[in-house]
Amino acid sequence: MALDFDIFKPKAQPLFGMDISSSSIKMVELVDAGKGAIRVERYVIEPLPKEAVVDGSIANLEAVEETVGRGWKKLATRTKNVAMALPTAAVITKKIIVPAGLREEELELQVETEANQYIPFALEEVNLDFQVVGPAPSSPEEVEVLIAASRKERVEDRVAVVQAAGLKALVMDVESYAMQAAFDLIKKQFPNDAKDQNIALVDVGANVMNITVLRNEQPVYTREQAFGGNQLTQDIMRQYGMSHEEAEAAKRSGGLPETYDAEVLRPFIENAALEIQRAMQFFFTSTQFNSIEHILLFGGSAAIPGLEEAVSTRTQVNTLIANPFASMAVNPRIQLKKLIADAPSLMIACGLAMRRFDT
Repeated sequence: MALDFDIFKPKAQPLFGMDISSSSIKMVELVDAGKGAIRVERYVIEPLPKEAVVDGSIANLEAVEETVGRGWKKLATRTKNVAMALPTAAVITKKIIVPAGLREEELELQVETEANQYIPFALEEVNLDFQVVGPAPSSPEEVEVLIAASRKERVEDRVAVVQAAGLKALVMDVESYAMQAAFDLIKKQFPNDAKDQNIALVDVGANVMNITVLRNEQPVYTREQAFGGNQLTQDIMRQYGMSHEEAEAAKRSGGLPETYDAEVLRPFIENAALEIQRAMQFFFTSTQFNSIEHILLFGGSAAIPGLEEAVSTRTQVNTLIANPFASMAVNPRIQLKKLIADAPSLMIACGLAMRRFDT
């Protein structure tokens, strides 16, 4: 079978990054601004209908296709090549050791043989890809190879929605890798480029909070907790008798009663900070580490006013809101204030857009 997942193939062609989350489609296009600089050329966040995407799976193909088409029109780019990502939970990754110096066909055969042993599906049901990481730590005669595999329908659904919009899926990545590519842009903001420090990357999404602790750019811990921005939407609906759509709109644009801060927002923020503190306790009890030096908040709910301060106060850890565009030039058509507000929710789309510069 062909190894056709395309996670690891370098792509130096024009493309834009597209993140399909449970609440919206996010598109980011970055371009070369010369002298090694990168410019944010354009971006779009297009809301998805409720439950069009559930747990990272596309539940309503038609609704997602329409949203992608609408978003691409608003993006107003000629670029039709797209880099996308699969949810981390939908991809099985494993490192294997193989003899050095194998020809491509021999390596493919070895990967398939190894994959057969740990993938709980028939090989014809999965997309498979691999990358030689480097020499094996134990022996110079061997190399370490990273294998990634996912069920075909997870890949095919994403490819289908971009094709329906007249676009071409050029790269299929994994959300955790895209997030790390975006973190590479941010680590300069930490002392000593975050070297030998434990950094907790906290993705506060609509339904779940994903926590990844990176140390020297390697994940040393991951955890998912059932808590997200939808909780705040539900609280607004309950408190003020609004529909889901009304509550979402009010959450974004304001116009809620004066009591909103004290009655609804503050308790939600305290709960979020408590969830992050709890995740840190799990990290300390299940690893050899007993400290986290920095917390980086991102995702659609990360920029809720007061969250950064509440997390910092409760955990006593330096807390930042992610902005992967901080060191980039910005197209003058983009409102800088809006980009900074949207930046935390564009982490994965930005990491995907960086695939344009892979060599």
